[in-house]
Amino acid sequence: MNKHIQRGLALVGAIVVSGSALAQNGPDLTPLTSAVSFGTVVTAVLAIAVSLAGVYVAIKGAKAVISMIKGA
Repeated sequence: MNKHIQRGLALVGAIVVSGSALAQNGPDLTPLTSAVSFGTVVTAVLAIAVSLAGVYVAIKGAKAVISMIKGA
């Protein structure tokens, strides 16, 4: 086999072994994750995204109207 392929397979094997070891003995973060509420953060991010989408639609519409005026 090619050296690069052998190294790649060894790397994948090491990642799989370390991933399964971490999954079995990982720390319990339940108290931290249950104490945090992301509802307001998600709402704020979505509100900003909707605002930006509105701005982009307005810009696109204005460009379309200007191109129609120039073409007339």
